[in-house]
Amino acid sequence: MVRIENRENLLEDVSSPLTRRAREIALDSIERALNAADPRTLLKARTALKNDLLAINGKKFDLSNFGRIFVIGGGKASGSMAESLEEILGDRIDRGIVVVPRGTSSQHKVKKITLHEASHPIPGEDSVEGAKKITDMTSQVGETDLVICLISGGGSSLMTMPRQNVSLEDKKMVTSLLLRSGANINEINTVRKHISEFKGGMLAKRAYPATLISLLLSDVIGDDLDVIASGPTVPDSSTFQDASDILERYGLWRKIPDSVRTILSDGVRGFVPETPKSGDGVFQRVHNIILGNNRLASMAAVEELRRQGMNTVFLTSFAEGEARGVGVMLAALAREISISGNPVPKPAAIVMGGETTVTVTGSGKGGRNQEVTLSASIKVEDMDGTVIVSASTDGVDGPTDAAGAIADGHTVDRARRKGMNHRKYLEDNDSYSFFSQLHDLIFTGPTGTNVNDLSILVMI
Repeated sequence: MVRIENRENLLEDVSSPLTRRAREIALDSIERALNAADPRTLLKARTALKNDLLAINGKKFDLSNFGRIFVIGGGKASGSMAESLEEILGDRIDRGIVVVPRGTSSQHKVKKITLHEASHPIPGEDSVEGAKKITDMTSQVGETDLVICLISGGGSSLMTMPRQNVSLEDKKMVTSLLLRSGANINEINTVRKHISEFKGGMLAKRAYPATLISLLLSDVIGDDLDVIASGPTVPDSSTFQDASDILERYGLWRKIPDSVRTILSDGVRGFVPETPKSGDGVFQRVHNIILGNNRLASMAAVEELRRQGMNTVFLTSFAEGEARGVGVMLAALAREISISGNPVPKPAAIVMGGETTVTVTGSGKGGRNQEVTLSASIKVEDMDGTVIVSASTDGVDGPTDAAGAIADGHTVDRARRKGMNHRKYLEDNDSYSFFSQLHDLIFTGPTGTNVNDLSILVMI
């Protein structure tokens, strides 16, 4: 069960009983969403084994048709998925290797499956080692074998195998530049796929001719299969030209290492083979199944808010764009509700899922959810009983140890009384320092899941 570790602290030093109650409701809804997206729960709910018949989300597989069962994969939720899969299949599993974030393997009880720890969000040598262990295992599989691949967000960094003359340092540099540029996850993964020997369907190619079942927890807006963890088991719809265009669009083409520029240029000219596309025979025995996504978590939050008597609107699970712009939009909704009762009258709640981006121009520290919340707080000043909370479902918001932050109509006033200029913190992308001083950061620790972000507005 996932809990907000500092929940009680977030309910202290609150300016009014009305705001405290709004905070309680908002935090309840976040916790409900996090637990609804728990991969252990999802895998067990969607997977059943009766005799030799394995059913997953309505698809059935007769295990008596297979010789050996291997388990591979990686991502922030893959450890939890591996634990649940072992509970279901037990000794039917021959062996496995799954790559998990550093420091998390001890949280999972597995016997048949080895958990290899690696770096995130910037890949390290341990990420390369993890990918190599997986490819070594897939080289041993045959036509009568079954490979179950557990994939979730974070897999791109955790499983890294640079292509041709691209070094790990080169790939790390490209990833870092893209993360700071404001590029979204789809764009980042398009580039990473085309400098990788592992992503963009390449893992499926290595596992062929075995039967491959890929179980995915989506951290991608719209659940595009070829984007989740850069789509290692999915036909790649993007091209070398797309990757090159993205780097040009964000002004990075001349900043990336020569090795990356060379392979992308050679790929555009046809000198380097493209990633496997739809219709390639390597996908004939591949089954990609989504177990959970942002909409599922969002709807759990909606159910909790309605249970507590809130008039609730689920706005979207496709939210993207600059974090501070999304914060302004949430605050605009709060103002509209206050004045006209649209789109719903108070007590009101708005739920929005997706994943924003931050174009870093300052020197501060923060995450996209913290920046959403800081931006919103400026526009809801003096609105008693109004609370905005935004959090990452994996418990890690950007390069920080916080999942997100919470703010209300009194946040700006509290900051001002401490001598803090809220606008300067926003300009410097320093939302972590801002909310740290107000004790309004949200801490969950690693949640073992990853289905994007949630932003919730509560007004009573």
